[in-house]
Amino acid sequence: METLLMQIQSLCIVILMGIGIYFRRYQTRHVKIMSAAMIWDVLLILQIELSRSAILKASKAVSNTIALNIHVSIAILTVLFYVFMIKTGRQMLQGNYKIRPRHKWLGWTTFSLRILTFITSFWAVVPKE
Repeated sequence: METLLMQIQSLCIVILMGIGIYFRRYQTRHVKIMSAAMIWDVLLILQIELSRSAILKASKAVSNTIALNIHVSIAILTVLFYVFMIKTGRQMLQGNYKIRPRHKWLGWTTFSLRILTFITSFWAVVPKE
């Protein structure tokens, strides 16, 4: 049941990001929605850590399944891309619109990584017996 709730949250985050992308032309709305999605995603990671000791499991990369290692790698990349999204987004909010092509590329890459994180989570999670 716990795994299902986390999968539902993950799906909701992906959907929320999609809604944020849809409203990309409405700056205030876009920023609020995407900020909420990123914060929720980081909170979900903390929730997973607290309930499953995910960092300890992930640190045993040699003994983990390939699916889990791929999932963890993509999830870490996603969070790293959040940092770049925040940085370029803030630059645009300050009026530097020359950064827009980079922000757009980073955004689509981040969204793709988040979708891959969601997909790989189904193979990486081993339900408790």
